[in-house]
Parts: sequence; structure tokens; C-alpha cells
Amino acid sequence: MALTLKKVAKLVRKGEPGRYSDNGGLDGVKGLRLVVAGKNAAHWELRFQLHGRVRWMGLGSARTFTLDQARQRAKAARQLLTDKIDPLDIRRAERTKEKLAAVKKLSFAEAAQQYFDQNEAKWRNAKHRAQFIGSLHQYAIPIIGDLPVAALDTGLVLRVLEQKLPAARGAPSGSLWATRTVTANRVRNRIETVLAWAGARGYRTGDNPARWTGHLDAVLPGRGEIAKVEHHPALPYRDLPAFLEDLRLREGSAAQALEFAILTAARTGEVIGATWNEISIEEGVWTVPANRIKGGVEHRVPLSEPALDILRAPPTEEGNPHVFVGPRSGGLSNAALNSVLERMGRSDITVHGMRSSFRDWAAEQTNYPREVAERALAHKLKDKSEAAYERTDHFSKRRRLMAEWAKFCTTPRSAAAKVVPLQEARHEAEETA
Repeated sequence: MALTLKKVAKLVRKGEPGRYSDNGGLDGVKGLRLVVAGKNAAHWELRFQLHGRVRWMGLGSARTFTLDQARQRAKAARQLLTDKIDPLDIRRAERTKEKLAAVKKLSFAEAAQQYFDQNEAKWRNAKHRAQFIGSLHQYAIPIIGDLPVAALDTGLVLRVLEQKLPAARGAPSGSLWATRTVTANRVRNRIETVLAWAGARGYRTGDNPARWTGHLDAVLPGRGEIAKVEHHPALPYRDLPAFLEDLRLREGSAAQALEFAILTAARTGEVIGATWNEISIEEGVWTVPANRIKGGVEHRVPLSEPALDILRAPPTEEGNPHVFVGPRSGGLSNAALNSVLERMGRSDITVHGMRSSFRDWAAEQTNYPREVAERALAHKLKDKSEAAYERTDHFSKRRRLMAEWAKFCTTPRSAAAKVVPLQEARHEAEETA
């Protein structure tokens, strides 16, 4: 006898373990069975033979599928078997397809985080790591974060780059690309990077809609067309002695760090990240590791006596490895040195601009070769052929250069007024001769 609704209900309710066939009668389906494992615990299965091999295929719970539904599922499988197609293979293929479809629904926000987590070691310092993911969270994720990476196209990327921004800090309102072009281009590049990662991982196919060359450059104006290159405001080097006198009236680690940055012509990040294991007071050398240098190459900084004086008596904190300690445990923040300038009423200049002051002084007031001053700033030579032949960091010459720079910076303003510039001294010597 074939199974009936009444019989199925009774078997499931009774819960006596066993297999009950539906083979008999006109309504029954060959190989269909009700498998009872216990009270209210039963499921359907189909027994079939293919290529001389007996197999069993589960058809779902008896609490989920009725007898008629189980028969329909069993008949569909039997139809495949007439063409020598294994219904289990078809099921696996469908499930694999569904899994791949689910994987490809990875959102942009998820892709950005996964890329960030997997490539965190690529960034040289914590600031750059934070800027990468932070800029995406600020500008891109609110617009495209919930969308699958597979669905992102040029129009959506443009929505990010052309989003309207309110006026801020005196700047007019406008699109991200028009008013903050440098930031917008970085965001574009980071979106391109995340989508390239998604493509390599199989989450999307096709061209990268965030690429610039040969794509977005045909839609958006280039950076040079709408944004002037703004250099960091620099203090004229002749004003540095007077500035340093005022700076030394300030107390605190940040003021000392700013003076140290000026005397070493170092970048802010290099100074606030300096640790005692990088410093040799005995040898007068500060060795900045490659992972903290913009160019990615270890940089030795010769320390002048005024710079060493700062290191001999800095504010310290037990157990803190940083040379310049912050108000909380750890080092100073990125904004600490600029905050000193603001308190001095010098918001018109920047810490980074002090490096330009040094470079101008070296060019106008000394005879040192250009490459020596460039090395002092930890710059790479732009001329690749010239850089290929340079095998020295000019350390001895740089030690003398930085000693002269420190002497110039720390000469009291009254004495500095009496100093005759190098070129003028030459002319006077020539006239006397």
C-alpha cells in the first residue's frame, strides 16, 4: 500500500523508528520512503540506483513537506534519472551556485575592511593606516557601503566623488572633487584599490570603475585644472632666530619637540614617533628606521649640540619609550606641534614649512652641494640616473651643515642682525682685494 496522509501523521506522532515505503499503489513513488527516527522526528528520502550504485537522497523534513510535496520532489528526481542524470549532482551544483551568489553579495564596506585587515602591514605608520580606512568611512561608505562590490559602476563612484559638501572653515560649498580635490583623488584611489582586490578575490568582474587613466579622466577635470598646488606656509629663514627665542619661552614636551624638529629639519611624524632606542647621545646620531621614513629608507640624522641639549633633559615618563611624551600615556599627537604655533599666534606658518626654511637657508647661505641639503631632508633624488650612482648619505658633510644650521637658529636676534650673509661677504672680500 502507498502511504496516505493519515498514515504519515500516525507514524510521525507515534515515533516508532523505521522506514516506510511509498512504492505501492498508483499514487506511490518508487523509492520514496518516510524515515522515522523518533517521536515527531521524521524525514523523507529517495532510494535510487544509478550506474550500478545504490544511493539515498534526502527530501526534507516530514514536518516541513507534506506527502504530496515529497512525492513531487521524488518525481522530479526520477525524471532526471531517466536521462542518467544524478539528482544529487544537480543539487550540489545548485547549492554551490547559491553559495557563490551569496559570496558575491559582499558589500563595499565589508570588502574595504577585509582589504584593510589583510594588507595592514603595507602601511608604514599608524597615521597612514588610519587615513586609508578613515577616508573611506567618511566619504565612500555612507554612499556605497551597503552595496555589493559586484554592483558598483562608474555612476556610483562619481556619486562619491561629486557628493556635495557644506561650506567649512571659510571654504565655499561644492562637490568633494571641486573643493577638496587632493582628498577626493585619494578616496578615488582607495576605492580603486578595494575594487581591484575584490576582482582578484572573485567578488566582481569587469573593468574597475574607479580607475583614472583612460576612464574617469574623460569625465572629471584633472587635479591641476581645478586646484593649485599649495605649499606648506614657511617662515622666512631670517626670522628663525627670533622665532626660536620666543619658542624657548614655552614649556612642555610639544614645544621641545617643535624646536627639535626645526634643528633636525625632520618631519613631524618622525619627531613625535622618535623613541630612545633610535637615539645615541654619545655618538650624536638619531637613526630613524625605514618604516618611519616617507621614502622607506633608513635615515641617519646628525645631532647638533642644541639638539642634544634638548635630549639631555626632556620631559620623561617611566616606561614610556617615546622621546617626547604626550599628556596621556604614549607620544605626542600629530596636532601637538601645530598647536604650539597656534598658541604663539603663528597660524600663518606650519611645522612642515620649517623644512622649507632650512632648505632656503642652505641654498642661499651655504656652499654645500644640493644633494647634501636634500639628504638632510631625507629626500630622494628626482634624477634617477643621478640617484643610481649616489652611494653615500654624505653624513660627515651633513653633520657640519646641521651644526651651522643650529648655530644660525640659536644665535640671538641682536647678534643675528650683525651677521653678514655669505654672498655679501664674498662681494666685500672681492672689493677689498
